[in-house]
Amino acid sequence: MADIRGPQKRVCYVVSNELVKVSSLLPSNKNRSFLVHSLVKSFGILGHIDENARLQVLRPLRAEQRDLLSYHTRDYIDFVLDSEKTSPLSEGSSLQHVEYGIEEDCPPFSGLPEYVRLVAGASLTAADALRQDRADIAICWDGGRHHAQKSHASGFCYVADCILSILALKRASVPSPVSPPAPTPARKSRIMYLDLDLHFSDAVSHAFSSTSRGTPQVLTLSLHHAAPGFFPASPLSALPNPSDTAFDPFTLSLPLAAGAADATFARAWRSVERVRDAFRPDVVVLQCGVDGLAGDPCAVWNWSLGAGAGSLGWCVGRVCRGWACKVLLLGGGGYHSPNAARAWTYLTAVALGRGLALDADIPDHTAFPLYAPSFTLDVPAGNTPDKNTDRYLGEVEACFEHVAEAIKDRMSPGVVEQ
Repeated sequence: MADIRGPQKRVCYVVSNELVKVSSLLPSNKNRSFLVHSLVKSFGILGHIDENARLQVLRPLRAEQRDLLSYHTRDYIDFVLDSEKTSPLSEGSSLQHVEYGIEEDCPPFSGLPEYVRLVAGASLTAADALRQDRADIAICWDGGRHHAQKSHASGFCYVADCILSILALKRASVPSPVSPPAPTPARKSRIMYLDLDLHFSDAVSHAFSSTSRGTPQVLTLSLHHAAPGFFPASPLSALPNPSDTAFDPFTLSLPLAAGAADATFARAWRSVERVRDAFRPDVVVLQCGVDGLAGDPCAVWNWSLGAGAGSLGWCVGRVCRGWACKVLLLGGGGYHSPNAARAWTYLTAVALGRGLALDADIPDHTAFPLYAPSFTLDVPAGNTPDKNTDRYLGEVEACFEHVAEAIKDRMSPGVVEQ
């Protein structure tokens, strides 16, 4: 079981019938949203309030066009919000579909305009709860679309809700300490984007990559699989090289080989926390893609849900219950829908500080038959060999020691914030 100890947290959970309905239409993850929220509800988590947590369920607001235009281009938004141009009958009917990526892995579908507005609005609703100090942890499992580009859809992602949420969080200020001799002016909040998805967070990392020598408000760190031909191809997906003149210590990647299991993640997590300690974020946006769990059709990693140190539940528990900052939990990849529901149900309980036993029986509800054959909550590791060698993980640790020092240098007093 993940470590869920920690101080009392105010938690908000973003959901509505409209959001579940439209998210369940997503071609790459049909009905996944329904499974996720149904399982969370069937475990009674949303109705559970005790001395360790305060829970608020929030209905998402639809994103307005001005919200979407804070990142996306107007031409793309005008196209993707046009119900005629994005109906299934329109697929491949114009060069615009190709230009805006509404094809192949991101086909048009009925309800796409509403999907874009509600998914973006759901993540922004969660971000606003943190920004307005109405919550310490905000959860939006329908968000986490980290491949959507500024002017086109990509990788099953039609709207860049991760980026939109970070831009919203950037607008928050952190009050200065009121200690003598005199208070200093409020400073801009620091946001750390941490991505646990199997696939590199290309859109988010590129959006906030900077050649500036100042101190950016945003640091991105993606843990992912990288191999020739594996989506998405990007020069930013490689292990950073601190000796390179183009090195950016605020745009980071930690690639892992096939078979990555709990022991590998436990060791990699030392580097994650070294970065956290150097950057000292006020908010962490944690993308919890679950396509790296054992049993996912991607069949690359061998990660378990919550068996011990290094498990997904352990990592998320470290952030939610151990890091002294606000946390936005987002969804992401995950193509074994019952396992995605298991994982995000378990992580919701972790965020709340409420223990759920991994061998807990799936409660009887509409989707119960889909949880065969185990009918339990756990997603255990399989037998895939871990190809991350001790030598490589040592290289990662040595690299991130230099990375942390570079961050500290840029965080020094007198360096201008960007």
